[in-house]
Amino acid sequence: MSSTTSPLDWLMSTQNRGIQPGLQRMQRLLAALGNPQQKLRCLHVAGTNGKGSVSAFAESVLRASGHRTGLYTSPHLVDFSERIRIDGENANDDAVGEGILRIREVTEGWGAEEQPTFFELVTALAFDLFERQNCGVVVLETGLGGRLDATNTAPKLACAITPIALDHMEWLGGSLREIAKEKAGILRPGVPAVTAPQEPEVGALLAAVAEQKRVPLTTILEPLPPGINLGLAGSHQRMNAALALGLIRAAGFNPAPEAVSKGLGEVSWPGRFQRIPMGKGELILDGAHNLHAARQLASTWGEEYGTRRCTLIFGALTDKDPAALLRELIPIARKVILTPVCSPRGCDPFELERKMEGEFLSAKVSIHIFHTLSHALREAFLSSENTTEAQQGPVLLAGSLFLVGEALSLASGGRAVPRTQ
Repeated sequence: MSSTTSPLDWLMSTQNRGIQPGLQRMQRLLAALGNPQQKLRCLHVAGTNGKGSVSAFAESVLRASGHRTGLYTSPHLVDFSERIRIDGENANDDAVGEGILRIREVTEGWGAEEQPTFFELVTALAFDLFERQNCGVVVLETGLGGRLDATNTAPKLACAITPIALDHMEWLGGSLREIAKEKAGILRPGVPAVTAPQEPEVGALLAAVAEQKRVPLTTILEPLPPGINLGLAGSHQRMNAALALGLIRAAGFNPAPEAVSKGLGEVSWPGRFQRIPMGKGELILDGAHNLHAARQLASTWGEEYGTRRCTLIFGALTDKDPAALLRELIPIARKVILTPVCSPRGCDPFELERKMEGEFLSAKVSIHIFHTLSHALREAFLSSENTTEAQQGPVLLAGSLFLVGEALSLASGGRAVPRTQ
């Protein structure tokens, strides 16, 4: 690291190492740091959709119960320290910098093939900070899959598996069964686990793996009733909250009713139907970065706004099948604005327009392209101001968490920084 390179800049530069499944590098790195993960009590969450929300609900209830908590999630939206939260607050910048320096020091001189990936480095950093900050209980969201995910090196009190769908097929397999097998890899012998309702083939596989490993596995069948207030919008969040409570109880915690109410009601999870006032209007941010999430977003829109249609700002990554995502959202839009995502993997909006032209016409949806998100936002709110109240729904931005992060950065006066993970 040069004298002019900050610790965080060095860490972010390691994204070019890409994704390299396997636990050997992570295990070596943790050993070099003194195995901080061995002192942690962890709740581990895997799945395709909802795992971030489940993790956020679980951490919020545990914190409301008086526990000193750690929460590890990815990706970050604006600030790197969002990934590592201690007692509900982003990790301190100085502590993050010191932790990165420790990691940089212990990996100095390792060969190129031995160097940990970006996600492995960040996960080890989180374990180190959680241990040094004396977190009593830690909630871990898996990054990719489960079996070979860096988070799977941690000891566990209990595990949760959210609904499993087709995603990251280039890494996890081309079928639901193959993907489910990778995510079931977080299960440990004798460690209790809970799962959301799954597709029949997924449920059967999880049951078989649980039986083989002697894992007490419970399926959470009922969402929380409407009378319980949640801090996150959408009926699907009631199942996520129920799964989070099941996970907490499987881990041996018994939160008081008032802690449950406080934790569920005050939970915050940016980028998931997040409302932001913008001038006289409102901007709603939702990652909706895979097919299941896009369908869930369309459903939540209907629950919140009925037949009112949005001005949709859309951008996605090329490996997320942007046309399929957009196809799910066209029915709730009156106007679509395509814009690039600030990532090397971002989809070309002009190519997407050509691919979708016939569908835009048949749905009677106008289509526009802007090269920057700031221009797209300006156009979206200008057109909203010129629309009658009866027609007008809020501006909705969706398709990628990277795009959501750029919008949040712009809203706070910052700028987007391209990243891949």
